[in-house]
Amino acid sequence: MNKMSVKDLKELKGKKVLVRCDFNVPMKDGVITDENRIIGALPTIKYLLDAGAKVTLCSHMGKPHSIFSDEVKLNKKDLKKVESGEATKEDIIAKAKKDEPKKLTLAPVAKRLAELLDGKVVFASDVIGPDAKAKRDALKEGEAVLLENLRFHWEEEKKDEGFCKALAYDAEIYVNDAFGTAHRSHASTAAIVEYGIIKTAVCGFLIEKELSVMANTLENPARPFVAILGGAKVADKLNVISNLLEKCDTLIIGGGMAYTFLKAKGYEVGASLLDEEKIGYCKEMMEKAEKAGKKLLLPIDTVVTKSFPDPIDAPVDVKTVDADKIPADMMGMDIGEKTRKLYADAIKSAKSVVWNGPMGVFENPVLAKGTIAVAQALADVYGKCTTIIGGGDSAAAVQQLGFADKMTHISTGGGASLELFEGKVLPGIACLNDKK
Repeated sequence: MNKMSVKDLKELKGKKVLVRCDFNVPMKDGVITDENRIIGALPTIKYLLDAGAKVTLCSHMGKPHSIFSDEVKLNKKDLKKVESGEATKEDIIAKAKKDEPKKLTLAPVAKRLAELLDGKVVFASDVIGPDAKAKRDALKEGEAVLLENLRFHWEEEKKDEGFCKALAYDAEIYVNDAFGTAHRSHASTAAIVEYGIIKTAVCGFLIEKELSVMANTLENPARPFVAILGGAKVADKLNVISNLLEKCDTLIIGGGMAYTFLKAKGYEVGASLLDEEKIGYCKEMMEKAEKAGKKLLLPIDTVVTKSFPDPIDAPVDVKTVDADKIPADMMGMDIGEKTRKLYADAIKSAKSVVWNGPMGVFENPVLAKGTIAVAQALADVYGKCTTIIGGGDSAAAVQQLGFADKMTHISTGGGASLELFEGKVLPGIACLNDKK
């Protein structure tokens, strides 16, 4: 994708720059528990500060629903409380309005950024209010301000033009470095440019890397090209499966979605996760692979249990059976030993691999062996093969299992990565200026 980056901007000294970051970091009791996204944003921010720009940083944090008034969509936990009579919708909204600004503030992120950037970052307690305006006005060259959580304003997700203008304020340049939200068409990710409010729009180093590694590999992979898909449901990855089948030489299927494919082959899958409505689709994809001369690999054995572990990391009794012999009262939870070898062998012969979705319930140590085997196989070809982890659970698994330093690239965006795998154009990238 031929998009301009911050490196293409000739003169930054004194320029007012609005940067969309992804600081949606995990927090516990006001403490950041994983600062990878903050670290990932530093190269772009440092580049702008060192060049003498006056930088305004913005990001969302979580999914605050207290701001949507009558449009509030309660999460499953809250819906259960309403259904059981434990609380009313109004009670939940009132509590959220009180609690969420404290839980989802970006203040801890600003504090950490100030520590990492020698005190050059301050925090504004609002987004388009008087504090934000005052602190943006007070910026000197080489200084930055981080605005409060964008999603405290309903106008962010609704692409409100007035909000876009207020957010832009006096910015001359827009930089998008939030790949994790590039598939969202929100005010700060796309509309601010689409409305023509800021005309100079480029990507930061993080998005530039995502595009150069992921997009280029998908378009011009070194072959053999192997794609690995896992996760729960076929329905979540319909277009991904079809698009990758057209691009790759071998498609490996694991995770809960594998059982719908096995059912489509005529196997009984017991109590395993099953997308009944997608059995026909799976048959179509197997036929598509055969006609195109592509390999579509499915589990040949599977690890089964009587029930899903609760809590998820609880001890669990397992046994391994052939994929066509899953007992009626048991459910598949991970790929078996023979499948691990089959998949590892396919990876070892590859020159390019993309992976999205774990092979089993990797959060449970007993059911993580399939995911570990795939991660280990990818680590074993490090340096000989381009290995790309497409964000989400597979990225979390690679990080948790200690294989992160043996991967060519770990994407910072699960949803955005999936849409790239689908062949979609991402709004947060499409709006940026093309290189001349």
